[in-house]
This record gives sequence, structure tokens and C-alpha cells, in this order.
Amino acid sequence: MNTNDIRTIRLHNHLLTTHKLKTPKDVVSWMGAMQAQTYPMAKWAVGLRLPGSTDGMIEQAVNEGDIIRTHILRPTWHFVSSDDIHWILELTAPRIKTILLNYNKSIGDDEALLNKMLPLVEKILTKESHLTRQEIGERLKTEGWDTNNRRLNHIMSWAELEGVVCNGKVRGSKQTYCLLQEKAPKTYSLTKEEALERLARKYFSSHGPATVKDFVWWSGLLMSDARKGIESIKHDLISETIGAETYWFRNDIQLPPEDTTPSALLLPAFDEYLIGYRDRLDILKEEYTRTVITKTGIFSPILTLNGEIIGTWKNKKTDTEHFFFQKKEKDVQALFKPHAGMYKAYRHA
Repeated sequence: MNTNDIRTIRLHNHLLTTHKLKTPKDVVSWMGAMQAQTYPMAKWAVGLRLPGSTDGMIEQAVNEGDIIRTHILRPTWHFVSSDDIHWILELTAPRIKTILLNYNKSIGDDEALLNKMLPLVEKILTKESHLTRQEIGERLKTEGWDTNNRRLNHIMSWAELEGVVCNGKVRGSKQTYCLLQEKAPKTYSLTKEEALERLARKYFSSHGPATVKDFVWWSGLLMSDARKGIESIKHDLISETIGAETYWFRNDIQLPPEDTTPSALLLPAFDEYLIGYRDRLDILKEEYTRTVITKTGIFSPILTLNGEIIGTWKNKKTDTEHFFFQKKEKDVQALFKPHAGMYKAYRHA
């Protein structure tokens, strides 16, 4: 297996070639979880994997609770299927809460204080659902708690990790919260071993070929737990060692017939194709890393050609603007017009 093989298989597993999935929920469930730090770009991450979909269709899936935006893996926003949110939270929340508590020390919040706020937040959203963060802060103030923006952010993140709240319906351009139980009632639990197996299967099915370090980065799990997850599904995986790294992927992968048509894609900021790995050198040359990823961890929208990142792009009101790392001939630039047109139709349908 070489770099081109890795890119080809990943494009397929990331649903960036042909596949049979039909709905936003299907896509998110297949991916396990999809980073959703920038909401418009996160919707496009789902939409581009469903040719013919629109921004409104993806937002409808969010509003109706098919897919949920919450903090669930690393301490940042992700999309997750309503069918998966509870068992993934039970597996990953303890690690994220430890990180969050370290953040909270700087403003004097401890676990006891955060837990004291949970019944108040639940009471507020039971009485009046789909409130913005600011509106929840105003209601907390009437209960005798004057919270600044930073503390309120931590309270709501804690409430997400405790399975109390999740995203509510989008109101204009504003995000809201509702009770998780209202949107996705809990119907079953998994043991830790079962959850490790299921999460590992989702990751290596959708992201493979990938290494154990990649899985640890993506999931936020301890290395020991990540290895247990891989061990539990090893009979369904193939491994290939390149240099010092061992890559894992499904042993039943069925690639589509070879297509000589170049794959030219406009992927969003924070797309799983890039952010889902600890080591990104298979798809992004080291000299261009800082062009795509800032020192503070901000990921730009990317242009990929046959799986390799060759530039970035920006959204304009009526079109997209493309920035290639190296000057490209007009015929190469033209390869991106169809996908740019797909993005325009997705946004304006």
C-alpha cells in the first residue's frame, strides 16, 4: 500500500465517491461523529456527501433531531446521530469533563458548582425550550446566578456532557438549546467494552486506513482503551505497515470500479478528511500545513485533487474563490468548477 492507495481508500470510506446512503442521519452515523465547530461549514460537510442535498435539508435534519450538534469527542462541537449520542457520551464524556474542569479552575468553577447548575438549566428548558445561550443566562440571573459569558459557556458544555441538553432548533442565525431527552430519548446503554468496539468499528470503517494514534486523536480516548477497541474488531480489519506506522482498515472494503475522472472537491473547514487524523502527511505536504491550519488550530476550507490537498477556498456571495498552493494550468483549475457549482446549488436552492 502506498500514499495513493491510502488516499483512494479514504476518499471511498469518507463517502467522497459513490455510495448508497440516502439521508443526513445515515451520513453522520456512518462517520461516527463529524466535527461541527463552524456550523455552516459543518452542514456542508454532510451535504457534499449527499449530492443533490441542500443547506435547508441538512438544517431540517438538525432541527428535527436526526443529527445532533453537541460536545461529544474532543472538547469541541460535533455532529452525531441521535441513535448514537447516548452511548458515545457515556464512553467519552469522563475524559472531556476532566479537560473542562482544568479550564474551569482559571475562573474558580469546580465540579460541585457545575453540578448545582444542572437542575436549574433543566428547569429553565423544561418550562421554555429552544432558548439561546444568552437567554438561558438571563433566566439563570432571575434565579440568583449572575454568570458571565465564559462561565455560561462552561455551564452549558457541562450540561451537554452530562446528557442534559443538546442543540435546539436554529432560530435565524442563532443556535439554541433544548433537553436532550426531548430530542433523543435514551433507549439503551452499552458496556464500556461494547462501546469501545462500536466506536472503533465506526472510525476505521469511515476513516481507514488510519493508525492507532489517529484513532486516539479523533476519539479522545486513552491509548489503552483505543487499543482495546482495535483488538475487539481486529478480525474484521486488514493492517499494512509503512515505515514505523501500522494502518488499519476494513477487510471487506469494496472500492467502486476504477474511474479515470479526476476527483476535484471543495471540502469545508474542519472536514473529517483532514481533521480526523493525527498525522496528515499522507494528504497534505508539510510545507503547506500552516497555510491550511493556523497555530491556534483553525482549519481552512480545502481543495483536494485525487485526495491530495492542493489549495484552499473561500465562499463569496455568488461564487467561490480558489487559492492554489502552486500555480495551476487552466485545465486543472477548471476541474473544480463542477463541485463549486454543486456548492452554489446546495446553498441557494
